[in-house]
Amino acid sequence: MPNTINALLDKAQYLCEERGARFTQTRRKVLELMLGHASSVSAYDLLDSLKKTDNSAKPPTVYRALDFLLEQHFIHRVESQNAFIACNDFADSHQLQLFICEKCNEVQELHSLQIQQSLNEQARLNDFQINTQTVEVRGLCHRCRED
Repeated sequence: MPNTINALLDKAQYLCEERGARFTQTRRKVLELMLGHASSVSAYDLLDSLKKTDNSAKPPTVYRALDFLLEQHFIHRVESQNAFIACNDFADSHQLQLFICEKCNEVQELHSLQIQQSLNEQARLNDFQINTQTVEVRGLCHRCRED
């Protein structure tokens, strides 16, 4: 897993350089912390983790880093949990679906072309312009169903 995290951090660094965006140490650390979570994580949980290496970290520090990471499409907001997850695809803006386990809080990121096309068709039929789209589906993951 650490190699995967390092590879994703390197990819984020590269994309920031290409985009002319500053990938500061704090932004990198917040993304690293998020990549280490299998489930969503709140800003205050991130702050607690960040304080272990940076005593001066305050809520605005984390929120600014999260805003940046959202803008760069490195993370997603899980609206129903008021939390965030690391993105599994650092491409520019993309529509996604999230499967959220109600027992263990694991969040799986999906990219279903069929769901995206269906929503786009419904938007067209209703003369609606979609700016962003995240579908959150709650249930039980396979591990929690077996328990």
